[in-house]
Amino acid sequence: MKKTLISAAVLMVAMTGTAMAGTLETVKERDALQCGVTSGVPGFSVPDDKGNWKGLDVDVCRSVAAAVLGDATKVKFIPLNAKERFTALVSGEVDVLSRVTTWTQTRDTQLGINFAGVNYYDGQGFLVKKELGLTSVKDLDGATVCVQSGTTTELNMADYFRTHGISYTPVVFDTNDQAAQAFDSGRCDSFTTDLSQAAGLRTRMQDPSAVGALPEVISKEPLGPVVRQGDDTWFNIVKWSFNAMLNAEELGLTSANVDKMKAESSDPNVKRLLGLDGPKGKGLDLADDWAYQIVKQVGNYGEAYERNVGKDSPLGLDRGLNALWNQGGLQYAPPMR
Repeated sequence: MKKTLISAAVLMVAMTGTAMAGTLETVKERDALQCGVTSGVPGFSVPDDKGNWKGLDVDVCRSVAAAVLGDATKVKFIPLNAKERFTALVSGEVDVLSRVTTWTQTRDTQLGINFAGVNYYDGQGFLVKKELGLTSVKDLDGATVCVQSGTTTELNMADYFRTHGISYTPVVFDTNDQAAQAFDSGRCDSFTTDLSQAAGLRTRMQDPSAVGALPEVISKEPLGPVVRQGDDTWFNIVKWSFNAMLNAEELGLTSANVDKMKAESSDPNVKRLLGLDGPKGKGLDLADDWAYQIVKQVGNYGEAYERNVGKDSPLGLDRGLNALWNQGGLQYAPPMR
């Protein structure tokens, strides 16, 4: 009995030590951030021909690595499908999940996770072959629709079609890439996903010009990075790493001019963001120049957007809802003071 109690006490001490260490300490000790991403969605997370991961979600991970480790390249990207992503996060396999994940009430309150922001405001749509002559989602009555399983996409489609009395047959796949390929090969009449992902996956199809999107947007899809509940310091780090990218764009700070601005700017907002004044790294347990490292190594939000999904990318998506609040969009970060 005494041996059992001692063993239990040792186990409790070990567990307490792990809890006290927290994700920040684990990442620092490992000297690398483990980031859960998609298995390959152009514009958001996909490896190039040299194996280097690129995308808007990838840049979220790189910004955290820059803030915590001072090096945006110290990231191990772990591809996850929709079914395994939350388990991988909660179990500790990844430190942060950044893979086009929709913020919903159920996920936020029942899965032991916290959403740290919205890095892309999206909505669900439907791709069809133009030769079919379809002009509305209602024209899909009786159709087969390729969709990724275990996603809000699957649930949204069921709700929308049931509400509007549209009959359909879902053809489900583990990944969006598989669903898109099946649609492209003719296995389904339509393919449904978030419109940003649809734009990226369409670029991989045999004849992208032969594929179009129906006009209806049937859902709200606020996509953002996710962390485990119970580690407020890490939650704050991921949240404020993204906020720093937004505030940097609003202040006109870019990867190209940040050194000049750091040396010459008298704007108190710029000084606070770059760690020359204000809260600096206090409260986040980070170096005072953590936000400077993000801007220098990764860039501001606008830079990340344009190179991955915007005008400088094959997707060519307008900013739309993802423009800053003072430019007609929804992107808005609290002040750094």
